[in-house]
Amino acid sequence: MSQPADPEKASGGGHISGQSNKPLSRPAHALSHQQVAHELNADTLSGLTAAEAQSRIKEFGRNELGEGEGVQPLKIVIAQVANAMTMVLILAMAVSFGIGSHIEGAVVAFVILLNVVVGFFQEYSAEKTMDSLRSLSSPTASVIRGSEATVVPSGELVPGDLVEVKMGDTIPADIRLIEAKNFETDEALLTGESLPVRKRVDDVFDDNTGPGDRLNVAYSSSTVTKGRAKGIVFATGTFTEIGAIASALNKKDSRVRPVKRKPNGKAGPHRYLEAYTLTLGDAVGRFLGVNVGTPLQRKLSKLAMLLFGIAVVCAIIVLGANEMRTPKEVIIYAVATGLSMIPASLVVVLTITMAAGTKRMVARNVIVRNLKALEALGAVTDICSDKTGTLTQGKMVARGAWIPGMGTYTVELTSSQPFNPTQGDIRFVQKQPHEINFGSQSEKDDESTNPKGPITKIQQLLSDSKARLHEFLTIASLANLATVFEKDGDWHARGDPTEIAIQVFASRFNRNRLDVMNGDKPEWKEVAEFPFDSDVKRMSVIMEHTTTNEHWAFTKGAVERVIGVCTRYCDSDAADGESSEVEMTDEFRQQILRNMETFASQGLRVLALAGRKLPAGAQFTEDTPREQVEQDLTFRGLIGLYDPPRAESAPAVRECHEAGISVHMLTGDHPETAKAIAIEVGILPKRMERVSADVAACMVMTASEFDALSDEAVDKLPVLPLVIARCAPSTKVRMIDALHRRGKFCAMTGDGVNDSPSLKRADVGIAMGESGSDVAKDASDIVLTDDNFASIVAAIEEGRRIFDNIQKFVLHVLAENIAQAGTLLIGLAFKDRSGLSVFPLAPVEIVWIIMVTSGLPDMGLGFERAVPDIMRRPPQSLKTGIFTLEFCVDMVVYGLWIAALCLASFVLRVYAWGDGSLGERCNEEYSEACETVFKARATTFACLTWFALFLAWELVDMRRSFFRMQPGSTKYFTQWFHDVWRNQFLFWAIVGGFVTLFPVVYIPVLNTKVFKHVGITWEWGIVFIAAGLFFAGVELWKFGKRVYFRRTAKKTTGKQWKDLDIEERVFGEYLSSGYESSESRLPDTGRD
Repeated sequence: MSQPADPEKASGGGHISGQSNKPLSRPAHALSHQQVAHELNADTLSGLTAAEAQSRIKEFGRNELGEGEGVQPLKIVIAQVANAMTMVLILAMAVSFGIGSHIEGAVVAFVILLNVVVGFFQEYSAEKTMDSLRSLSSPTASVIRGSEATVVPSGELVPGDLVEVKMGDTIPADIRLIEAKNFETDEALLTGESLPVRKRVDDVFDDNTGPGDRLNVAYSSSTVTKGRAKGIVFATGTFTEIGAIASALNKKDSRVRPVKRKPNGKAGPHRYLEAYTLTLGDAVGRFLGVNVGTPLQRKLSKLAMLLFGIAVVCAIIVLGANEMRTPKEVIIYAVATGLSMIPASLVVVLTITMAAGTKRMVARNVIVRNLKALEALGAVTDICSDKTGTLTQGKMVARGAWIPGMGTYTVELTSSQPFNPTQGDIRFVQKQPHEINFGSQSEKDDESTNPKGPITKIQQLLSDSKARLHEFLTIASLANLATVFEKDGDWHARGDPTEIAIQVFASRFNRNRLDVMNGDKPEWKEVAEFPFDSDVKRMSVIMEHTTTNEHWAFTKGAVERVIGVCTRYCDSDAADGESSEVEMTDEFRQQILRNMETFASQGLRVLALAGRKLPAGAQFTEDTPREQVEQDLTFRGLIGLYDPPRAESAPAVRECHEAGISVHMLTGDHPETAKAIAIEVGILPKRMERVSADVAACMVMTASEFDALSDEAVDKLPVLPLVIARCAPSTKVRMIDALHRRGKFCAMTGDGVNDSPSLKRADVGIAMGESGSDVAKDASDIVLTDDNFASIVAAIEEGRRIFDNIQKFVLHVLAENIAQAGTLLIGLAFKDRSGLSVFPLAPVEIVWIIMVTSGLPDMGLGFERAVPDIMRRPPQSLKTGIFTLEFCVDMVVYGLWIAALCLASFVLRVYAWGDGSLGERCNEEYSEACETVFKARATTFACLTWFALFLAWELVDMRRSFFRMQPGSTKYFTQWFHDVWRNQFLFWAIVGGFVTLFPVVYIPVLNTKVFKHVGITWEWGIVFIAAGLFFAGVELWKFGKRVYFRRTAKKTTGKQWKDLDIEERVFGEYLSSGYESSESRLPDTGRD
């Protein structure tokens, strides 16, 4: 058995480099692809069956480089104990035991234990959720199984699978190539080769050839930089080349700061001290949570540190109020007062809320790859979306074609089978598209008067054409990578939707690519392929006619780009051997563009087809510069494809507009096509006549027009374009920069390799899960599993819900802190005969309130559903984040109101309905002299506990009344109960805290010895009246806020945001020449 040190062998089990999981007769690179397929029992046409794939995954295991760490319970337990908040509680416990307050110390120990246990289970659940999401966002592979192309997680690949890869993909396993077109991969990760490697299918190499020279193999984890390929998987998991070095790849980054050295490698002592200091600072920062996690998590960790500082000040105030005398009761009260200011559960609740939010998003077809996107989604003001497959269905059908010298063909579908070329009728008329009135036909008109011509049989059309139709169909079929075929009576298709539609059109005329390129005597053979390039917007192939050995170049692409390289066209339908080609003129180019615009105005995506015979004897390969191939072409015609909008796109765009979000369409289509679809889904206003001329000119632009403007000129535009046609990847980046300069917060969709810069530049990068490349997914923040624009809107709604809920539970925590601090600090004014403060709440009561009213109710608020108008208000600003002016005022008002009610209940019980005596040593033990204080303390304890719990219910909606949170409901007196019952986690958290109050108050010994209070009777009247005043005060405050925001909105706009007409709300800024953002005109308005 070979040693692992051998570079040609993997690290585990003596596996030979280049071999399969189950060894072949020779390494895969030393066998032809036919031999590899034979030895692996693979089918190079139909792939493995699903049953066979399942059998092999049991035999060979999953295609993984080893188990990740997964969820580690021990690390979670350690994290629960070894964090700043728990350490403060441990310190408080140590102080309690140290001064002999064993009861208080035991209670704090119980709280610590409870926090750790509850925190562990909640954190464990959250980690399991995030772990499952990581598996969902893992790389995928396009594999053919049972003749069907499907996308599966890379971990499910097995030896023998037939895999297809294209530019931008990550190779999912080691594959032996069986077909490659202009195919190059980046293998720097494996071989260190900085340049992409061109692959060759038919070459066979010696057994001992090194990995970098095996040009017939594509390696797992390398990326496709050019072209496309198909291959047979021969090695998976740790049997791949990358598996041999997996341990090196999985090594974690060091947390030790490197020492800065001079060019000669030496470093002075101060550099070592600097590195050690920074490393220590990083460790402290990680412990405190201020340099790890999302921006909001770090912000809340810093808030916790600020509150800790305030807690220390509060403790000092307690000591100062008692003239720095330090009996143990004063020390314990000072510690408890400090604890009341520390939000022990804040960061944990935030983590759990985010984990739950990501889980909900999966159900709405959104996978979150970066948690910071959860915070950012709620602030999105602009969405820049692609058209094809996102706003539209991505299921294209050819609706029309025009061939110069012939006429116009119109396809009328009669079924819902877009891949079936035998379904539908074809009309033909000897006119150009711009000469036809496509919208004039009605159901009452006679068939003979149809402006698109009569329905004509396929054979009749073929026989009536001498050569032009045949040449057009040849290019449509061969300048095309899609496969359309029939199996068991059903038609199937694989490939790009655009190319599938063109292939189906050619197949209607019996010119299917498979028919002319397969079989014993194929008519055509492919020589080279030049894939579609988003910069030149063309794709071409070089084909050899097997009978004449002539070489032809066939091209299709964007009309302007194709006719730019055409020098001839055919003005009549001449027979083979007869030339009807004439020189291309500017006048005819304008005629082509006019015909294209006619198709485009119907919402069709229009492509041009062209070709030429290459000079005899000239050598053209895939290495030939494409400009040498794509020149002097003969224009053959236009084809128009219709991609219907998704049914949910128009409602989703409307929902964006209602939410104050502008939608921009950035597409590669013609401006007229893009404009037609944009109007149909509502991106452009239907009342264009109301739009001022200078604004209308900016609303729809081409990429060339937009890119020709300088940044200063773009910033002077009255509005940024809502539609950019013929969009290039670089245009997307400029659009994002322009939006940022206007203070916008944007989301950008992308699917191709070239979209990576724009996805990274955007505030929220959104990749397509079905059609997107692996490179685009790696650059994105979220991935749409269904490529649907409506899912973006769902993600934004979920982001706003999470933002709202975080704001609610943080407000609950901080308002409660102010209430406790106010009660405890102002209560220092009550002094007994010895001059020591008589505490309105005992230390154990304080700790109990913290435990019962914070953690679980806050988690319940984190799980709240979205408020009814969440998508009918403008986006929030990330500059202020959750700490808005309204938030800060609410925090102070609610905190002081609760403190005032609690202190009032204490004062009433002691002075109004008590003897006014504060006794002596009532902080230490119960006596008859302390009866009044102990009952007043129990009353205050009940008030503060209930108010803190009830505040959570009041914060379910920060402006609407607790008794009327659903404005459309007819349940006028019972709706509040339905609302509180809907969130059962919050309901039982509050009910649990409410109920546990009674045993704490009434159980003998426990009440007097531990909690320093006694059972109460008629004092419940004070509690209930105070509770009524609590609700009245909060409801009155909310009512005042609603009135204030309604009046503010009317002063600013004359209407509330939600009452504005959609076109006024969205396109109001476009109805005048001056640019004014809707956000600046429409402030955050009130709710009913």
